[in-house]
Amino acid sequence: MALTKNQAILKQKCPRCRKGDMFTHSTYDLGNFQKMHKNCPVCGLRYELEPGYFWGAMYVSYALNVAQSVILGFLTYYLFKDPSAWVYLSILIGAIFLFMPINFRLARVLMLHWFSPVKFDHRYL
Repeated sequence: MALTKNQAILKQKCPRCRKGDMFTHSTYDLGNFQKMHKNCPVCGLRYELEPGYFWGAMYVSYALNVAQSVILGFLTYYLFKDPSAWVYLSILIGAIFLFMPINFRLARVLMLHWFSPVKFDHRYL
C-alpha cells in the first residue's frame, strides 16, 4: 500500500513513487543533513527538475521560519509574562538554529510535492 501525500512529505519520500528516500543521511547528521540523492533510488526521478530549482525552497523555508518565530514569540510572551527583548531574541535565534535542518529539508520536500509538475504514479505500488 502506498503512502499518502502527507505521509510521503513527513517521511521525505519521492513525490512520484512515494518509496524512495530523498536525502542520503539523517536529519541531525549536521555535516550531511543537506545531501540529497540526485535521482530517486526507486523510480529514477531526477529531483532537481531544472538547474536552480531548489532556490525556490528558500522562500518556503523563510515562511516556515516566520511561522515558527511568531508562534514562539506568542508562547514566550504568555509563558514568561512579557520578558525583556534579550529573552525573545535568545529563544528565537536558538529555535532558528535548532529547526534549521528540519526547515531546510521540509522546504525542499514541499517544493517537489506541492509546486512541481511531478504527480504520483500508481505503477510504483
